[in-house]
Amino acid sequence: MSLIEIKKLSKTYESGEEHILALANVDLSIERGEFISIMGPSGSGKSTLLTILGGLNHPTEGEVAVDEIPIYKLPMEKLADFRREYLGFVFQSFQLIPYLTVIENVMLPLAITEKSNREQLMMAEKILEKMGLKGKGRRLPDQLSGGEQERVPIARALVNSPPILLADEPTGNLDTQTGREIMELFKSLNEEGQTIVMVTHNPENVAFSSRTVHLRDGMVVNGELL
Repeated sequence: MSLIEIKKLSKTYESGEEHILALANVDLSIERGEFISIMGPSGSGKSTLLTILGGLNHPTEGEVAVDEIPIYKLPMEKLADFRREYLGFVFQSFQLIPYLTVIENVMLPLAITEKSNREQLMMAEKILEKMGLKGKGRRLPDQLSGGEQERVPIARALVNSPPILLADEPTGNLDTQTGREIMELFKSLNEEGQTIVMVTHNPENVAFSSRTVHLRDGMVVNGELL
């Protein structure tokens, strides 16, 4: 079975008396170790799909299973446990806490685990080294370059070794060179076995992924689902 299985997924938002269909009857399978790009025009349902995958947005209809776990059948507490264990999130804005050091920012997801402070520190130092930030953990975020700042939330997303990395326009606020560096980092992580699902509007980013899913009007197109 695929790592992620989406079956007949639909999402409708209500605005007053208006019903807005964001996703319509989506079927999608993602294998362990894939690097998936999700593309489509504004309003096509890209971010909605990503938030549903992330356990943050209950679908109106359909099923989402990750590692054979039907995530939206879990009670709220178990769903929070699932997100912590299985998912790392990277957003377009860095979302770093400016008055915390780099290593303190990276350690945030570990605060609710039962790991000792020493274990948390070792895990954070290890992932910072992997991100090319060795020796910079004691700096504040604004003491890093833009590219280094973007690596910090990626380190934070991966510090707990989640099987799946979800990225929403990770290069949207970056210059061309820095954006390419981040995409090369994602590709390197994927080559090591990391499963990545990325929403992007940038066609150049697609070249780094192993498969592209195109959305239009809430439906998957280009042979995935017509």
